[in-house]
Amino acid sequence: MTMVTRRVDLRSDTVTKPTETMRAAMVNAEVDDDVLGFDPTAASLEKKMAKIMGKEAALFVPSGTMANLICVLVHCQIRGSEVILGDYSHIHIYENGGISTLGGVHPRTVKNNEDGTMDIDRIEESIRDPSFEICYPTTRLICLENSHAHSGGRCLSAEYTDKVGELAKKYGLKLHIDGARIFNASVALGVSVHRLVQAADSVTACLSKGLGAPAGTVIAGSKDFINKAKILRKTLGGGMRQIGVLCAAAIVAVEENVEKLEGDHKKAKILAVFHSLSAGINNIKGLKVDLDSVETNIVFFDILKESGTNGDELMKKLEAHGVLAMPEGPCKIRLALHHQISEHDVQYTISCIQKIVTGLPDKNGVN
Repeated sequence: MTMVTRRVDLRSDTVTKPTETMRAAMVNAEVDDDVLGFDPTAASLEKKMAKIMGKEAALFVPSGTMANLICVLVHCQIRGSEVILGDYSHIHIYENGGISTLGGVHPRTVKNNEDGTMDIDRIEESIRDPSFEICYPTTRLICLENSHAHSGGRCLSAEYTDKVGELAKKYGLKLHIDGARIFNASVALGVSVHRLVQAADSVTACLSKGLGAPAGTVIAGSKDFINKAKILRKTLGGGMRQIGVLCAAAIVAVEENVEKLEGDHKKAKILAVFHSLSAGINNIKGLKVDLDSVETNIVFFDILKESGTNGDELMKKLEAHGVLAMPEGPCKIRLALHHQISEHDVQYTISCIQKIVTGLPDKNGVN
């Protein structure tokens, strides 16, 4: 049996390991009790992130799921409130139904288009008529996701977000943006994060995905919003003490790794379409990539019947070659690029998939 010595982890951009610079910053971080509001490194990160996102204040929380939950609950403080969000949004599908379980908030879904947007007219049609509140829940919030993970990391434009923001204001609603990968969207569109979230009343940004920090998400909004968010963070068990240790790594991530995202996007396109030495996944018979969806660092590919394999079988064989991926259904696989994946890793992955699906080595010869 051949011993696999190479490991290419494409399950998610959350699998990155802290860099040496991050580890050094964590060791030397100046810390204090953040629940009491005195951790200087946390305060520094929050000030930096508030400025980047163009909001009055920001708050570090342990995870993206908690961040979105806090934001929804601050905006929907009355039980029975309703939030409009995409039917394939992360909040709706992948966050344990927390807004309902813990907040009594009712989700009203609108179909996500292939590009991650929701039609403006469909959003408007979903806003409840307050004159019939004897039966209807009360609409209080609209949520967007940028970039949109389930659509393959597609980016929402500032112009689209502005239109949703205008609609929210028209009806007296709030707008929240799940910006777990907002920096990816910013880099891909060539538009500042500040501009992309300008219309939002609240926004989250994950630090532990493409930016590569070990943990944490930041919420940004008005000072009043963040004051309420801070109380909810404590209620949900997210108040931690000397979090400067984590925030120090996050500061390094923001200062050093944003510029690496463009390289991640380039590697995703190489993986999907073409490498100088080999064709990409879309060129392998029996596999298909929606090339329009490859805007950032995520690649989905479909396994067609003609391939003679399925998702479970392909993933097991890839793992035997040291390549780890994420299933998205019986015949769909997701690959996520990050700064610790090299172009050689991409080339190796293509070679492995080529060999497994076709039985033929590609020019780089994985046997």
